[in-house]
Amino acid sequence: MSFPGEVCVVTGACGFLGGNLVKLLLEEENLAEIRLLDRCIRPELIQSLEDCRGETKLSTFDGDIRDKELLRKVCKGASIVFHTASLIDVIGAVNYSELYGVNVKGTKLLLEACIQENVGFFIYTSSIEVAGPNHRGDPIINGNEDTAYSAYLKFPYSRTKKEAEQLCLNAHGEILYDGGRLATCVLRPMYMYGEGCRFTLGHMRDGIQNGDVLLRTSKHEAKVNPVYVGNATLAHLQASRALKDLEKRAVVGGKFYYISDDTPPVSYSDFNHAVLSPLGFGIQDRPFLPFPILYIICFLMEAVQFVLCPFLRFVPPLNRQLLIMLNTPFTFSYQKAYKDLGYTPRYSWDVARKRTTDWLASVLPRERQRMNMK
Repeated sequence: MSFPGEVCVVTGACGFLGGNLVKLLLEEENLAEIRLLDRCIRPELIQSLEDCRGETKLSTFDGDIRDKELLRKVCKGASIVFHTASLIDVIGAVNYSELYGVNVKGTKLLLEACIQENVGFFIYTSSIEVAGPNHRGDPIINGNEDTAYSAYLKFPYSRTKKEAEQLCLNAHGEILYDGGRLATCVLRPMYMYGEGCRFTLGHMRDGIQNGDVLLRTSKHEAKVNPVYVGNATLAHLQASRALKDLEKRAVVGGKFYYISDDTPPVSYSDFNHAVLSPLGFGIQDRPFLPFPILYIICFLMEAVQFVLCPFLRFVPPLNRQLLIMLNTPFTFSYQKAYKDLGYTPRYSWDVARKRTTDWLASVLPRERQRMNMK
């Protein structure tokens, strides 16, 4: 069951996940209209979608997720909202008020607009970081939605995503203005990679600056399980179809699901090497300093940040929580998503890796030239 002839909204439509989701919806759903909401809609995105647009109308809405009137306009007459928009920040570069405003307040206002405009279905893109790791670095190996874990979320980003996630879960069953009920579902993707991932691109740039040797920031044994963006978008589509099905809605509605795939568990640093080694990049054998020393350095940098805060904005390139996240085994199964949503990864690790590496190869000459000009 899907949404033929209906209107769909995608927030964060110019983002890594949002752009790929719009493309998938055009390819697999016979929608009447897809409304793209983002702070600034790039014309090249719309142009890139022309070949797969078919009869579906693409409407663009430039604006802020905190604009009530804009949200009501975007939601009017829509059947489903995919809320992928958020501010991502793991180094403390964004003010907390801005993070809260976009990630929490924006989500709250969007849910209110859905209720006011009788939008029946709402899929929220959360993050693995709402689960942890905690400040002790306690590991999780092949965890699931029922795994008990004591998570103290220090990252403002993680806290705001967790709060927004809870808003969405609590909104399931809310009465719409026309008497219907809102159905919601939350997805927690692992670290997403693929063509267009700015984080992988950033690691490649660091490697170029380091003589084509990747910096190691995580230990070999700190394994995580990244998810390919093509599989993450498919999970969103499967979740929407499950919510549309009345029988499945009773199971899926108001629940969250971890989204991973068959990418082999590997540390963040070794993952970067896996997709960049075919392009001639090596990697450091071990972090340039032992973990305890790095932890102390992070503590000192955070202390300097605190002292300078009233006078100067200083953002350390690495903090204790990020260091812990990069060095904690933290893997999760997608079996519940398979059981409840019918989610099965479409792209194997070999295909996903090749696609990612091919994209990196296509931008490598430009990045080398860019670095040489500095």
